[in-house]
Amino acid sequence: MKSIVILISGRGSNMEAVVRAARREGWQTRIAAVISNRADAPGLEFARQQQIPAVVVPSGGHTDRAAFDRLLQQEIDRYSPDLLVLAGFMRILTPGFVEHYAGRMMNIHPSLLPSFPGMHTHRQALAAGVKVHGATVHFVTATLDHGPIIAQQAIAVRPDDTEASLAERVLEIEHPLYVDAVRSFIDGRLSIENGCVRIKDKVLLTMNMKESA
Repeated sequence: MKSIVILISGRGSNMEAVVRAARREGWQTRIAAVISNRADAPGLEFARQQQIPAVVVPSGGHTDRAAFDRLLQQEIDRYSPDLLVLAGFMRILTPGFVEHYAGRMMNIHPSLLPSFPGMHTHRQALAAGVKVHGATVHFVTATLDHGPIIAQQAIAVRPDDTEASLAERVLEIEHPLYVDAVRSFIDGRLSIENGCVRIKDKVLLTMNMKESA
């Protein structure tokens, strides 16, 4: 049985989606811990309610990012995870930390990477006047919001969209997209070949257009 550790900084709605799907569908996996860099992260209470260890590794008070990452890595490795899932974890990770979990750390980003990395992706998309926007699940590398793409899904940008409305509709597609990606990893169906993610020997760079209500 494979083990998952999930990192959050806030509500962790993608974390909730993964936990609920794993239990509802009977995945052959164990959610070993939910770890946050903030003690007030609402997602920690959900983890406790689900009887999942809810751990805080405060990101403040360290000499540098590397010092925090070392402590975080020590805590994560207590659970020997097969997969590390970033679910709204608002920290830029150091190269050494990323290398330690190479090929077994996932993130979801609210844009169609490589477009609009970093913060305020919906604002960036509206300012650029793009006609489609969406979300990307990828394996994490040392370059921010880059790395082998596992899956993508797109939605149409509406003429009357605001930053808030676009964010809300993208979040709706994030949950099932991330669940599918994590499930594929747990099932042993993902591999990285020549910098591309493959599933059953097919490249997963799928961009499914979805019209949200």
